[in-house]
Amino acid sequence: MSDASEVSPASAKNSEQHPLDALTGGAFSAETSGDRAARIRDWLTTQPSVEQLQEVHKELNGRDKSAARAVRERLDEIRRTENQEKISVEWAEKAQTLLAAVPFDAAAAAAWQRDAAKAGAALSREPLSQFKVQLVERVKAVEDLQHRTQVQREVALLLAQRIEVLSTKSWKDAKAVLEALGADVARWQEQAKDLTGDASWSSVDGRFPPQLEAASAQLALVWEAFQSALAQTEAAAADDAAPLPTVPVWADEIRVARGLPPEAAPVEAVKPAARAAAAGRGKPSPEQVEAAKAALGQALQALKEETAAGNSKAGSAAVQALRAAIKTHGRFVEEALVAEVHEALLAAGEADGWQRQNADKLREELVAKAEALLNRPEGQALGGRKIQETLRSLREQWKQADQGAMANHALWKKFDEACNAAYKVVESWHDKIRQDSTQAKAQRMALIEEIKAWAAEHSASQDWKTMLRALRQFGERWRESGHIGEKLFAELQPLFKQAMAAAEAPLQAAQKASLDRRHAMIDEAVTLGAAASLRIDAVKALQQRWQAEAQGVPLDRKHEQKLWDAFRKPLDEAFNRKSVDRGSRGLVVELSEHDRRVLEASQAVEVANASGDAQKIRTALAELEAAMKAQPVAEKSDENQAQAQENQAQAAPEAEAAAEAPAAKPARPVVAVRGDDRPGAKKEAAPVAGARPGDRRDGGRGRDAARGDRGGRDGRDSSRDMGRGRREFGREERGPRLADPAFRAQRDAMEHAQEALRKLAAQAHGEALTQLMGAWQARDAEQMPSAQQLGGKVTAPVRSSWSNAIAAAPKGDAAEALLRLEMAADVHTPADQLAARRALQLQMLTRRNDPSPQQTWGQDVAVVLASSSDEASARRLQSALKQLLRK
Repeated sequence: MSDASEVSPASAKNSEQHPLDALTGGAFSAETSGDRAARIRDWLTTQPSVEQLQEVHKELNGRDKSAARAVRERLDEIRRTENQEKISVEWAEKAQTLLAAVPFDAAAAAAWQRDAAKAGAALSREPLSQFKVQLVERVKAVEDLQHRTQVQREVALLLAQRIEVLSTKSWKDAKAVLEALGADVARWQEQAKDLTGDASWSSVDGRFPPQLEAASAQLALVWEAFQSALAQTEAAAADDAAPLPTVPVWADEIRVARGLPPEAAPVEAVKPAARAAAAGRGKPSPEQVEAAKAALGQALQALKEETAAGNSKAGSAAVQALRAAIKTHGRFVEEALVAEVHEALLAAGEADGWQRQNADKLREELVAKAEALLNRPEGQALGGRKIQETLRSLREQWKQADQGAMANHALWKKFDEACNAAYKVVESWHDKIRQDSTQAKAQRMALIEEIKAWAAEHSASQDWKTMLRALRQFGERWRESGHIGEKLFAELQPLFKQAMAAAEAPLQAAQKASLDRRHAMIDEAVTLGAAASLRIDAVKALQQRWQAEAQGVPLDRKHEQKLWDAFRKPLDEAFNRKSVDRGSRGLVVELSEHDRRVLEASQAVEVANASGDAQKIRTALAELEAAMKAQPVAEKSDENQAQAQENQAQAAPEAEAAAEAPAAKPARPVVAVRGDDRPGAKKEAAPVAGARPGDRRDGGRGRDAARGDRGGRDGRDSSRDMGRGRREFGREERGPRLADPAFRAQRDAMEHAQEALRKLAAQAHGEALTQLMGAWQARDAEQMPSAQQLGGKVTAPVRSSWSNAIAAAPKGDAAEALLRLEMAADVHTPADQLAARRALQLQMLTRRNDPSPQQTWGQDVAVVLASSSDEASARRLQSALKQLLRK
């Protein structure tokens, strides 16, 4: 090759500096991909803004995807950080809401940490870490309070058992422990009072307050009955005329002391009244009624005050306090107070109020819902999980219906039987889950054993690619081995990791050794690149060694790419230095006039590209093409006319010579050749234009030549001339050969011009669609884009129909027209319209003679524009026209 072919195109290609070079430190004018990537990495250390990153990535992605990868990774990192910050803010607000809620929802607080982790929130960072600690402390306080409530309930039962046991012993023994027993009862009551007075008491589960209240009432009644019986026994022991106590053992003891025989106590005396009252049976005592009325009245008054002040709302603290009072004392109050409480709850925004009289109606509805769980039609049966959730919800609703109302044992029995029958489906679902979990466990254990056997079999293998492929397949099979519980997964995951570590050990050792060898080759590349004279043979040998190493031992794709970039960078820099030196030597040769003209025209095209004017770009391109073909610039019509006359004068003698020659039959061009069109048949070459029948395809004569015309030298010359004519027939008109700088400059200029024209066309297309949508929304035909803006796909009659549709009043339904447009443009249809699109396609199959949507899309657009405008229809129309006007 000549020296002109080795001239570096850097000076011509970078004569116009890219606008982003100043921002990126010359990354766009870099001569190699490695240099460009290095400059991009240096620029990223300056922490550019998101807008700058997006602009650089948009321009660089089409030029060098390797260099644009670093910019894309920085954008992805920023996007992940922003998303994580948004998630953190969202979950921080949820935590604040949970902490400020009254009562505190311990179940929701306990689920907050799990749900936040699933959503990707950074629980280890502020402020989520602080909220996490606060929620854990609040949940722990509520759970501790609930545990203490259960303990208090058990202690009350034990105290009642102690009192009952004392009633079977001597009354003197009971009197001896009376003081200690009274202290224990008083201590229990103080502890119960501390529980109810705790700040977190309103946040405990709804089942605990009634349990503590029932235990307190039972212990109080038993203790009062015990004290009364013991006082009566003391009086009977001191006075023979006093009545005997109701406790059988103590009554017999008094009789014996009086000298009377013991008698069996009546059966009614065996069960004291306290036990019946403690069980909640019979008519409530006046004390209970008064206490219930006072507690409910106090809560009702507080709610009325808040409602009058405008501070009350559904779920407020006053409403919750009244609900708690209803739960505790609701069954002891009269109907008049029930109606008053119901009206107060409705005024506070509680839609349900307190419908104690409708409790049975609500229970009957719950029974019907429970029975309907299994009596569903075929195809609508619920799954096990859904039935389980529904049963849990129904039981919670039953508990709410029981609050403040008398129990209905008959309805409860029916409800419980229906729930138990439906729960059988849940049990079968649980059995299936356990069976699937067992199978998944067996499958995973078998996979672990298979990995161990494979590792032992291939421990000495050197086929690293096959080994890496097998290890990846093991990982995919482990992920697809079925669902198991978290506890079982925590047990099996370490076993799988241990087996995979043993199987990966040989490959990891080979990769480590390969990394050492590659780092050594990178050092060799740095040494070769820094040498004064570049040794091409050493570079080729080093590159071959690198390729052999890369093919032998596979690495992670990203890591391998980084190593390759580090290896290639010093060599590319060395070759660039050599090219610059060679180019500086070659630029001494002066360019021809034709080359300079092409360079100037290329620069004019680049200037037109920067202006953003399509007409200027086309004009500059025409001038560049004329300069490349060495055509003169059309300046004066007189010169053009003179040139034409001169061409005619030169052509006149040739025409006269042709007229004097003997007449010859003009050659007819070959239009079609008959041949063998079977698959695989050998295609024969087309006959030469002007050849006679019998001539061979190589230009000779067939049988006629054998008879006497052997084809002397004149024949060979004519054949050569005819071949030259064939070669010159299809040659396009081209100018003189360009030098390398001029050729590269015009090539880059034309590429940039075509790209600029495409961008301008897309921009104009989008503006035309936006203008059309605005005219439709305003019902103003004057705002419609011109026919030139819409493009050649929209004819004058079609545009006229669109204009008339916009100018007229809205009418008709455009649902079918929109579907036809989406079919014609082959774009997606909204999910809620997919059924209608399928139905329309089926109808179109039965109308075979009707035109297709691709043929009638102009009329369909007119139908849409004649209808009323809305955001969804405008979006669908714009999406369809974006494709139809582009085709």
